[in-house]
Amino acid sequence: MGEVNRRDAIRTAGLGLGSLWLSGILADASAADAGPSVADPLAPRAPHFPAKAKRVIMLYMTGGVSHVDSFDPKPRLFADHGKTITIDEWQGRRGKYTRYLKRPDWSFAKHGESGIEVSSLFPEMAGCVDDLCVIRSMKSDHTNHYEATLQAHTGSITFARPSVGAWVSYGLGTYNRNLPSFVVIAPHSPYAGEQAWGSDFLPGCHQGTRVTPGPEPIADLHRRLRSAGLQEREIARIQEMNRAHAEARGGDPGLSARIRSFETAFGMQHEAPDAFDLASETDATLKLYGLERGSTQGFAWQCLVARRLCERGVRFIELIDSGASNNWDAHGDMQTHAPLARNVDRSVAGLIRDLKSRGLLEDTLVVWTTEFGRTPYHESADAKGREHHHWAFSTWLAGGGVKAGHVHGATDDHGIYVAEDAVHVHDLHATVLHLLGLDHTRLTFRHAGRDFRLTDVKGNVVEGLIA
Repeated sequence: MGEVNRRDAIRTAGLGLGSLWLSGILADASAADAGPSVADPLAPRAPHFPAKAKRVIMLYMTGGVSHVDSFDPKPRLFADHGKTITIDEWQGRRGKYTRYLKRPDWSFAKHGESGIEVSSLFPEMAGCVDDLCVIRSMKSDHTNHYEATLQAHTGSITFARPSVGAWVSYGLGTYNRNLPSFVVIAPHSPYAGEQAWGSDFLPGCHQGTRVTPGPEPIADLHRRLRSAGLQEREIARIQEMNRAHAEARGGDPGLSARIRSFETAFGMQHEAPDAFDLASETDATLKLYGLERGSTQGFAWQCLVARRLCERGVRFIELIDSGASNNWDAHGDMQTHAPLARNVDRSVAGLIRDLKSRGLLEDTLVVWTTEFGRTPYHESADAKGREHHHWAFSTWLAGGGVKAGHVHGATDDHGIYVAEDAVHVHDLHATVLHLLGLDHTRLTFRHAGRDFRLTDVKGNVVEGLIA
């Protein structure tokens, strides 16, 4: 059958799946690939060496969470409030600037057997501190949201590159062909938009599939035909035409990948609705996350669905709490952190406790991060907010082979510069891949005449984070 007729048949097949997922699994299926087989790019693959983690849940806080108000206690910043300092850069502009130190808006206290200090902004996460590996020495390369968000997800501040989730999917494949290998649950688009979960030059099947909290998490997921039997017969006929088309072209592996993608899409109709249906969850579990029965909104819903996707073999799950507005970008008033913290605190702690109680935390790596921190100083002595600060910020990891109840690195007395054991974004990415059993220097893809990798030509595994 001719190409036009095949396309018409596929278009009328009544798959009823969201365009984002189909565009992802079909795009670039025939790309040259020196690593995994193009014929089945999502087939499960062995890591480079024994892995400590099997999957990742990334919790991304959009806008820049203040490190000195959350996970990096600075008694001197309290004591020196209002005093002046001189810095050599202000929001990306070089020069000499006099600025006023600003005290944190929340108090700090020690928690757990580890005695790690966490601010009162996150009381529930503080209760899980013995399971956390807190990094107080993160650094990135740009002070603007777009570039910093792009780097947090792709390692690049200048060009679109494959996201960390896409690299993990490319390197390891998936456990469950009826679900995407990489899922992003985001109520709104973040800075850098879909590039934050894109596959760029990697085969399109590795890009993140966006799920939007609400009654229809993936658009058009349900079939449009009257019965499953009718749909199965129609799809079987389409697959028969596809195979004949591929055989006539010498068994092109790219076409084989496209054919397999439709099988995966059909499988999603059977498995995805159950993954998003929380009716079977107990009242105790819903309470743990702070989720009202029947609700399909909020970060609590995102976290509980993440656990369910984790159980069903999804390799990389990212949860984005807010979008390119109404986020942690507290220029005017640090108190805007308070409702954002309430939105995520209990549910993140609930996720950690739930994973742990089910035996999943041991081989699930949880990453809580943001694009940069916030300045410990400001232009005026009475400023209520803080500006962007990429010189130092905080991130934490849990499960998946990291040290529990541990603090890595330190900033100076005021939280301005990294003073000990700096961890660049490239280092964090290298470490995440390492915990999954992947050597970041060997996970490469040839594009435009050279081999690319997530960490480009940089990055070191941070051994001090690994148990």
